[in-house]
Order: sequence, then C-alpha cells, then structure tokens
Amino acid sequence: MAAATRSVRMASRLTSFSRPSALFAQRASVAQRAAFSVSTRNLKSEVVKETEVPVSIYSGDAKGAASSNTGDHFSIPVKPRQQVAESEPDDHVQPLEDKVYRQMPRTLQKMSVMGKVIIITGGARGLGNYMARACAEAGAKAIVIFDANQDLGDESAAELHQKTGLPVSFFKVDVRDGSAINAAVQNVVDLYGAPDVMVNAAGIADSNIPAEKYDAAMFRRLIDINLNGSFLMSQAVGRAMMAAGKPGSIILVASMSGTIVNYPQEQSCYNASKAGVIQLGKSLAAEWAKYNIRVNCISPGYMDTALNKVPALDAQKKIWKSLTPQERLGAVDDLNGLCVFLASDASSFMTGSNVIIDGGYTLY
Repeated sequence: MAAATRSVRMASRLTSFSRPSALFAQRASVAQRAAFSVSTRNLKSEVVKETEVPVSIYSGDAKGAASSNTGDHFSIPVKPRQQVAESEPDDHVQPLEDKVYRQMPRTLQKMSVMGKVIIITGGARGLGNYMARACAEAGAKAIVIFDANQDLGDESAAELHQKTGLPVSFFKVDVRDGSAINAAVQNVVDLYGAPDVMVNAAGIADSNIPAEKYDAAMFRRLIDINLNGSFLMSQAVGRAMMAAGKPGSIILVASMSGTIVNYPQEQSCYNASKAGVIQLGKSLAAEWAKYNIRVNCISPGYMDTALNKVPALDAQKKIWKSLTPQERLGAVDDLNGLCVFLASDASSFMTGSNVIIDGGYTLY
C-alpha cells in the first residue's frame, strides 16, 4: 500500500514538472509561427515590380583569362504579363507538298497524314470542317465529307478543293441511315481506295432541358445520331479497312460530358450519349486491334462554335469560363492538332484512349 502511494506521488510530481515544459514549448511554437508570419509578410512587401532588368556581362579575353575591363552594362525591358487573347482561326489552308514531306525529319513525317484517305462526318461546318482543313494541310491524299446538310456540304467541299487543289468529295449522308452509309463508303473505296482514317464529328446537343421534362422522342433522336451514328459509321469504315487488309485509325468525337456532369445546364441525355460513345470506342478498340485498326476518342470541353454564339447562352458562357483554368472556350481549330496526331502514324501504339481537351475544365 505504501509503495502504491509513493508511486502516485511520484507520478504527480513528474506531471507538475512536465507542465511548464509543455507550456514553454507551446509558447515557443506560437512565437515561431508569429515570427514566420511577420517574415512572410515582409518578404511579400519587398517584391518590386521592375519595368526593366539591369544586366552586367563580364567576358574573358581571347585566351579565356578574366578581362580587366569594367564589363558591359545595360538593361532589358520587362513587359507586363498579358492574358492570351482569343483569336480568330486563319482560313488559309496550305497542303503539305511531297517535296517538303521528303525533307522533313522522320518524326515529323510520322506526325503527318501523308497519302491517307480521310472521311470526316459533320465536316460541312464547325469542328468537323476545321479538322478536315487540318488533315488537308497535314498531307491527306483525299478528303471526304459526310454531312446531312446538302447546301453546306457542297459549299464546304468546293471551298476546300479550291483552297488546296486536293480531291475533295461530299456525300449527303445522315449517320442514322446505315444503308446510305454503306453505299457511300463503298463509293469512297471505288474512288480513292479503302479509307485510312475516319473522324466522326457528326452530332447534336440538347441542353437546358430537365430530365423529367425531356421528351422521349427527342431522347431517341439524340441517341440515334450521337451513339448509333458513331457505331454505324465505325462499322462501315471498319469493314472497308478489314476487306482491304490495311491498318486504319477511327476517331470518335465524344465530349467531356461523357465523364462529368455539366453545370449549370441540365442535359442528362446528351451526357449519356457521349458516355456511350466513349465506351463504344474502347470496346471497338479491343475488338479490332487484331486487324490493326485503332479507335480513339476526342472529348472536347466547351467550344466557341457557331451553335454556342447565341445571346441566350451568354450568362452560361461566363460561368463556363469561370470554371475553366484557361478562362476561355475552345476555338474551332483547337482540336486540329489532336485530330491529326490520332490520324497519323505517330499515335500507332495508341488505341482505346479518350483524350480530354477542355482547357483544364475537368481539373476542378
């Protein structure tokens, strides 16, 4: 009992001795944090925005020895940081010439589409039309535009041919019509040989419609164009590639909406259709790898196309920009480089990928 009492007393004394030490450590920690905060504030206040940077250069003599002169002194101007301005795309189209291609390093040659036959759906306007121009500039042998709009399709094909001198064809094709697609693809084979690349940019968007009010017929139409159309086009072109025994690249234009839910607009059905396109692309890639046919998806963010340039969307566009790290919408030619890369042999080890190109929107 006495031993137990002594143990309790000893523990009590040790506790009383440890308290001042703990208190001192706590006060020291507070003091250190305060000093650090003051030091940080001082450092921040010492930053000076220079309008020019003084430079001193001391050069050696011809033998490498230190020079006895006082050095060369001058200043270089400092330009204030400016936000990148949104620029209009250049409508000039300069096709890659064969003699230029032969002079290019091997890496750059692989990043071209030299000699390839390329089908682009939805190529009469917008993103599809600019990707068609990019492929023409990157060395395509022939460009084939599939679109449901007769007037725009004819006009776009004629304009691209006049600007490049390349063979350009237009087929009035609705991507929901499997028989029309098969007939058109067969005619492309007869004209130019089996296609090397297919870019499916045809699609529609229904937005700002709550799911509980979305008409079932509208849903079927959207799925029919966005998802079924992607399948029917891929199937027809894939068969042509297989029959010719040649490698190929199929590029499906999906959307970041296939992996995230957009804000503030309500568009559940559109999002579901694009999620289906992404999964379709992955599945076809797995099935057709044995035929050396690659299938990849491009998923754009908010793009500044004609469809988005309406006053009714101005308020939403401000929100979209505020949620995008680059604080802008994509230009109509911002997909061009990615499209050419996926179409080219530079991406030959890439299939089943979904590449999001959105100015950083999906980072948040």
